[in-house]
Parts: sequence; structure tokens; C-alpha cells
Amino acid sequence: MRVVVDAFGSDRAPDPEVAGAIRAVRACRSATDPLEVALVGDAAQLEAALARLGRGPDDAITVIHAGEVVAMDDHPAQVFRTKLDSSMRVAVNRVADGHGDAVVSAGNSGAMLACALFVIGRSPGVERPAIVTVLPTPTGPLVLCDAGGNVEPRPSHVAQFGALAAAYDRVVHGRDRPRLGLLSNGAEPGKGTQLTRDAHALLSAARGGFHYVGYVEGSDLFRGAIDCIATDGFTGNVVLKTCEGIAEGMFGLVRQELEKTPLARLGSALIAPALRGVAKRIDYTEIGGALLAGVRRPVVIAHGRSDAQAIASAIRAAARFAERALPDELAGAIQMLS
Repeated sequence: MRVVVDAFGSDRAPDPEVAGAIRAVRACRSATDPLEVALVGDAAQLEAALARLGRGPDDAITVIHAGEVVAMDDHPAQVFRTKLDSSMRVAVNRVADGHGDAVVSAGNSGAMLACALFVIGRSPGVERPAIVTVLPTPTGPLVLCDAGGNVEPRPSHVAQFGALAAAYDRVVHGRDRPRLGLLSNGAEPGKGTQLTRDAHALLSAARGGFHYVGYVEGSDLFRGAIDCIATDGFTGNVVLKTCEGIAEGMFGLVRQELEKTPLARLGSALIAPALRGVAKRIDYTEIGGALLAGVRRPVVIAHGRSDAQAIASAIRAAARFAERALPDELAGAIQMLS
């Protein structure tokens, strides 16, 4: 399996991308289909980083030169039209041309969406590709779509986001008929906006593949009532970032309480293993990145502040998505809405 990595996308590039690639290929070395990683970016800097970070002779890592870098404040359309030699564009080109099975970037997500959409192309029937992310909950993973790709979608787009989320859940998590909800500000049919009301009508009429439960409030996301949630990219991104902030804030509060008294500090030693387990479940570096669903090849968008572990996780996830032919499965799910 060949994964192409935009090696100049993260906030601290290229070291996280290089170290992550080394970790990923070593973790997958014993697999029947060993992992190969192509790092795209300034060749001199990448070769220096590989030497400094300890690439071994058996590490299946190659370097592809690209002379430009996409900045976080670059406009997506401008990137697509003018930065043809950027590490992001060259990485996407290689997958579109068949020289890679999946692509990973921790760079500008809007630019990545534009490059993937216009270079790799949409899957049949998909109106708008969208970002699928997974949130850990006490009852199992919760699949959310869209997590930031489309801030002003049409009702038909939101309905497709639901079908994509459900198909992802079936393939990746093995739930045969996932429960799908539509995020709103109340469970009553009259709630929401015109967008949610129209999307609700489309999802209510959809056939097969998932069980549509209707409107779901934000307070219900982690109560086990649903497996997947559909929403627009603006709301989905706010939910995602809010969850990240709450997780970090709650652990900070717990640490403060455990350090207040000698007795509390003694108790902290007893609960430390449980806290580490919780921290691992909510750690974004373990998930690595989010899938851009609705394009013809696996595209994984990682967090801008990804470290080596997060990049390694994103690379392994991209390889798994390619092995399972996930884009084809997701494209098939769109037919359920017709």
C-alpha cells in the first residue's frame, strides 16, 4: 500500500511528517502488503530530516521534490490555480495519476478539499465531498459528517453527509444498520432552520443502509442514542473544536482537584491508570486525521498541530481506507437517497 504525504503541511513541518512516516512504515513492516510512504516537499530539507531522525535502510520511504508550500491563510481556489508545485498539489497529483493509493496532509484543509475535488475528482453521485470524523463516546464511536468541508450546503448535501457517515460506520466499525441523526436545536419537527427541515424530509424518505432517528440535540451526542450525525460543515466544525476544548479543559480541572490536598494526591495514584486510558481514547493523535469522503481515492486531513504520532496514525488510517476500497463503499451509499 502506497501513501503519499504532504510533508510541509503541519505547523512544525517537516519533522512531524518525517518522524510519523518512519513510525508508520516500521509498524506495518510485517504486514502482507507492507506500507510504502512518499514524502513530498523540499527534497534537501526532507533528506536532512530523514538522516537526523534515523531513517533505516529497510524503511520504505521515498522523497518527491516540490518547490512551494501552501500556507494556512492561502485561499483554496488560489492554491488550486497557482501553486501547482506545492507539496500539497504534487502529493494529490501523484495519487490522481496512480502513483499512490491514498494521500495525507496536515495543511490548509480548504485547499486540500479543493485540490482533491478538482484533481482526484468526486465519486459518482456525490454532490459535495465532506469531512468525516469520529468522536469517542462511552457507548462507542460516533461518526460526524460534515466536520468542516462545507459551511453553506444545500439540504441535499446534508442528506448525503448522513448517508456518507452511515456508510463509513458500516465499513469501518461494522455496525450493519447504524442509527443516524440530524443535528438540530430540538427534537420536535418544527425546530431547526429551513436547511435542517428540508434535509430532514430527504432523510426521512431515504431507503436502506441506516435507521434515521430524526432530529438530535447536541446534548444527546454522547448518550448512546445514535451512531452517526449529519450536519453542515460550519456547525460540525464548531462541535468538533468544542469537544476538543472540553476534553482538554476537563482534564485540567481534574488535575487541579487531584493536586489540592495530600489525600487527593494519594488518590490520584490509584486512578492514574484509568485517567490514562480515558486520555488515550480522546487523544486526537491516536485517530490521526479525518477522511474527506466523496472523492475517488482516500484523502486524510490531519490536524495542523499534529505530532509524529498523529501523522503516523493518519498514514495508517489512509492505508486501511485504501485496502478496504472505502471510497467505492461510500459512493454506493449515495444511491440510497434516490
